Amino acid sequence: MNQYIIVTDADFEEKVLLSPIPVLVDFWADWCQPCKQLDPILEDIASEHADQVMLAKFNADENPMVIGSYGIMGLPTVLLFKNGQIVERITGFKPKHRILPKLTVHF
Repeated sequence: MNQYIIVTDADFEEKVLLSPIPVLVDFWADWCQPCKQLDPILEDIASEHADQVMLAKFNADENPMVIGSYGIMGLPTVLLFKNGQIVERITGFKPKHRILPKLTVHF
């Protein structure tokens, strides 16, 4: 079962910035191999902390406006939003044991 929502330029504000719980946004693209490696790690985190955080998948190739707004220059990039603000930025592939501590302090 997928533990995430799909977010686009059109609904980013509604689904991410106005969310009552923290949202972990995974900026990815089909051609990005590290993005594919990161998928199961982020899904595990979302599943393990389902009551504390929501995972959102954002296709960077199909939605250029938000990418530009947040200065995303490389993929994968993961941003954790809390109360509409970025509280953590992770760029590139990282193993779960390096990602989880950076995120859980914000849940």
